[in-house]
Amino acid sequence: MKRIAKILLTPILTVTIGTGGLLGWLTAVEYKPAPVEAIKQGALVSGKDMHKLRPGQALTVLSWNIGYGGLGKDSDFFMDGGKNTKSADKEQVRAYLDGISNSIRDSDADLVLLQEVDANSSRTYGIDQRSLLNVEEDSAAFALNYACPFVPNPSTLIIRPLGKINSGLYTIADDLTVDRSERIALPCPFSWPLRIANLKRCLLVSYLPVEGSDRQLVLVNLHLEAYDDGEGKIAQTNQLRDFIESEYAKGNYVIAGGDFNQVFPGSLEVYPNMHEENWKPGVLDEALLPEGWTLAYDLSTPTCRLLNQPYDPGDTAGTQHYVIDGLILSPNVQLKSVETLDEGFVNSDHNPVRVQVVLQAS
Repeated sequence: MKRIAKILLTPILTVTIGTGGLLGWLTAVEYKPAPVEAIKQGALVSGKDMHKLRPGQALTVLSWNIGYGGLGKDSDFFMDGGKNTKSADKEQVRAYLDGISNSIRDSDADLVLLQEVDANSSRTYGIDQRSLLNVEEDSAAFALNYACPFVPNPSTLIIRPLGKINSGLYTIADDLTVDRSERIALPCPFSWPLRIANLKRCLLVSYLPVEGSDRQLVLVNLHLEAYDDGEGKIAQTNQLRDFIESEYAKGNYVIAGGDFNQVFPGSLEVYPNMHEENWKPGVLDEALLPEGWTLAYDLSTPTCRLLNQPYDPGDTAGTQHYVIDGLILSPNVQLKSVETLDEGFVNSDHNPVRVQVVLQAS
């Protein structure tokens, strides 16, 4: 009986000790960013000759969650009801990134806000995606929002792990002067142990000087919480609101854009959520902002799809669409047009959103 008990207990103890050791190690090396961090030397790159913005200037801004070049049309993802943690081989990742880079170039955007850009992650084979996406070497800033040396699959612990992840927000300014960029931490809704291998959300804020004045364009790149109970999204959205209102109160122009992981007003009527059991986004309240501010979004084309299966636009019962990507503009930024570019979810599980705006002179 003792021998049988030993045989039965040995694997249990091995798993227990291994799990405890993994948690202890991940706790010791947990990414703990400060509330505000300047972008370190080397993350803010000066390329070509840059120019200051001018009052009255028209700008094109593109926001796109690129799904780290691993979530194109052939991909699914275990957190959305799919099966895979790594949904593309290295050749496919490079093909997705080539398509994304070409679309960014074709958009002719002055300012590009990208989310889920991998710098050195196992899931994308260690590819530093920043250089592939900024081929013209414009001014660029990168802020980590996910840094962990080993991310286990929460459902199976170490089987099919996500592995090492270094990923974040990436902002590119085409021919425009950027005075500085900062990483501003957002509240993390997760407690230990979920917190240690989870995202540490943030705002990537870039300050662009405006010629002939002490004003600045405050450009905010964001990616809010996805898989929380809803309270994290609310807390992060409230901090975002407070920050952009404080910058506008200083006389600055403000453009904030990205993946809100919350449906924009009216989108549930166009794209009702038929798969809430897989993923349920938050709801962005139109009363979030005071009078004069603009939510810029386009309901004519979805900005995101559910990753419960590879993409099949003809499978209307199995496919789910959302509008969760867009921008917020301060009252002194006039919206001229907003359009979700229909990329067919070929290279990412998101479509890019492009706006044309004017910085009002008065």
